[in-house]
Amino acid sequence: MPELPEVETSRRGIEPHLVGETILHAIVRNGRLRWPVSDEIHALSDKPVLSVQRRAKYLLLELPDGWIIIHLGMSGSLRILPEDYPAEKHDHVDLVMSNGKVLRYTDPRRFGAWLWAKELEGSNVLAHLGPEPLSDEFSAEYLREKSAKKKMAIKPWLMDNKLVVGVGNIYASESLFAAGIHPDRAAQSLSKNECELLVKTIKAVLLRSIEQGGTTLKDFLQSDGKPGYFAQELQVYGRTGEPCRVCGAPIVISKHGQRSTFYCRHCQK
Repeated sequence: MPELPEVETSRRGIEPHLVGETILHAIVRNGRLRWPVSDEIHALSDKPVLSVQRRAKYLLLELPDGWIIIHLGMSGSLRILPEDYPAEKHDHVDLVMSNGKVLRYTDPRRFGAWLWAKELEGSNVLAHLGPEPLSDEFSAEYLREKSAKKKMAIKPWLMDNKLVVGVGNIYASESLFAAGIHPDRAAQSLSKNECELLVKTIKAVLLRSIEQGGTTLKDFLQSDGKPGYFAQELQVYGRTGEPCRVCGAPIVISKHGQRSTFYCRHCQK
């Protein structure tokens, strides 16, 4: 599943081709995604794009009278293509632009979403989201306050979008390793210094991934069709049995719910 760095990479990739241009019309080849494609998107006509923003893993296209809300789901991707570029089986939505290009949404599993909101504040999918991890609101003080009396394991706690958005499975594992914190510990066990370190580490790991174009996963490509490169730097995720790059001990795997957690028993306490 594309995580926050991959979604931010997509945002940066499509923004120069959309902002200041006009959506002439939409082509919806298959409107049966995770939720039906909103009627307002089917009916788009001559709508200028004012901005391309991101909230959590949602891409937000600002139009004069509302917002297109896009979620990439498990396997979705966005590309900028020439208007006459042939569509293939899993190409479900096109936005035909005034510059002769199309924004094309491809999603083999159809778990993504294309929704419409008159105002973002009224969108059900954006309600109850926690702060952005790269914002000042996500601070050591905030994390310390939220961790008090929380008995659940740190790893799934960090992945709760009500706590902080966009710290998905890969980046939670990587951040905890970089901070030297065992993923099975109770959230309430975090000290003030550990909260400071963990916040700094999460921000650094996410920023490094964004700078390198997102993590290369089999289902993700950037908007220009090129994969990201952060996977080359993964320290623990997906490396079960391989030696830790710090101490040489084998990387181990455990389960939190249905999600796999990768860590080093020696380096993470």
